[in-house]
Amino acid sequence: MSTSEDKSFHNRKVLRSVAGSSPASETDQLAVEEPLEIRVDTRPVSVTMRTPGHDQELALGFLFSEGLIHSASDVLKVAARPDEVANGIDVFLNVTLDFARLTRHVFASSSCGICGKATIEAVHQHFSAVQSQMHIAAETLLALPGKLRQAQETFNRTGGLHAAALFDEAGKLLLVREDIDRIMSADKILGHGLLHNSLPFEKHILLVSGRASFEIIQKALSGQLPIVAAVSAPSSLAVEFAEASNQTLVGFLRGERMNIYAGHQRIKFSGS
Repeated sequence: MSTSEDKSFHNRKVLRSVAGSSPASETDQLAVEEPLEIRVDTRPVSVTMRTPGHDQELALGFLFSEGLIHSASDVLKVAARPDEVANGIDVFLNVTLDFARLTRHVFASSSCGICGKATIEAVHQHFSAVQSQMHIAAETLLALPGKLRQAQETFNRTGGLHAAALFDEAGKLLLVREDIDRIMSADKILGHGLLHNSLPFEKHILLVSGRASFEIIQKALSGQLPIVAAVSAPSSLAVEFAEASNQTLVGFLRGERMNIYAGHQRIKFSGS
């Protein structure tokens, strides 16, 4: 993508100061953060902050991971609003949604005060536990963060974006999506899978550049991802949810180390 078409960053003049030298006016590149209104059959259902780019994937991934659509066949059309300034996208469906239910349809997060058991049961009403028996070598898993880092084009420009990446069981990088919010980057991965009829991701790994929250693991479950890895820490509810959903959860995946919090049977170590 050329910089003239890339809306994920803006150029801005800054006064850069380095110890021992005089401040100088230079150009810096900032990651863009803008709202996106998602509408279903012209009715607003969500406004989320995101980095522009792959908005169709984001809208579809959001609806899919919330259990509101189930396959590409549920979607008639996805289109950006004609008034681009509005930052809106319309999804037209050939299935009927209960909009009264939709406005209340929010899975509880680890900060909402609802107990983990109630939260997990609510999600499992929509998405069943993972059945995949895939395995991955520990050495293959350890190499994934480096591959993601090299592919983060906008992060390399701005230093200000999260990313989610999809890998196959051999450790091949299949897809990277960047966003100001790591949750939105995961939605874009799911939306891409929906658009290209590649769901479920039963033999794939999801890697996120930040921490592994409950929402990340829940969204991974919607795509039936058996392995979720993060370069930072998981939350307690994320670990509890991964265990209940038969998912493998790896945290602090960096350098030569990792912590396996759930589903260790999917990771194979040399000599074992």
